[in-house]
Amino acid sequence: MLSFSRIPFLLLPYFLFLFAFEAASASAAESTIYQVLRDHGLPMGLLPKGVKEFGIDNEGRFWVHLDQACNAKFESELHFERNVTGTLSYGQMGALSGITAQELFLWFPVKGIRVDIPSSGLIYFDVGVVRKQFSLSLFETPPECLETPSEVSDDGLQDGLLMAEAVSKSQSGELQNRLDQENFGRGVL
Repeated sequence: MLSFSRIPFLLLPYFLFLFAFEAASASAAESTIYQVLRDHGLPMGLLPKGVKEFGIDNEGRFWVHLDQACNAKFESELHFERNVTGTLSYGQMGALSGITAQELFLWFPVKGIRVDIPSSGLIYFDVGVVRKQFSLSLFETPPECLETPSEVSDDGLQDGLLMAEAVSKSQSGELQNRLDQENFGRGVL
């Protein structure tokens, strides 16, 4: 027969399990995206300061919400939208959305970031048409992120519209110039 004095000893393993589960949950809730990056073999400076919230699921899909869209300067300039998403696995971030890199005067979406061999000191950015190589030391700490000018919208469409408008004006200007030259030649004869 079970005595009442033995019940606390029987419940002890149950309470220890609950305590361990609560401690693990609390530490997971208190971790930062920067710690998650380090745990996945990536430098903390891949994302700027100002992360308000983040989440990651069991499959490695993550989302990050920043205070505001902003730009950070490394060897080249990176633009971060307010929401950045992608997949995280050891040594790489893939299927990225919300990060663009400036090359010359154009902005290209960053599709992936990877560190092949940490001891090499190199990190690679997949910027669609090119793969850029940077020193890993540039990304050791999260950079300050400067607010983007108000004329640039969060989704980057404004940049594309401005570029398209400039190309259109340039092409119509070339056409007008050719017409003016043709008319000038006719007026002289």
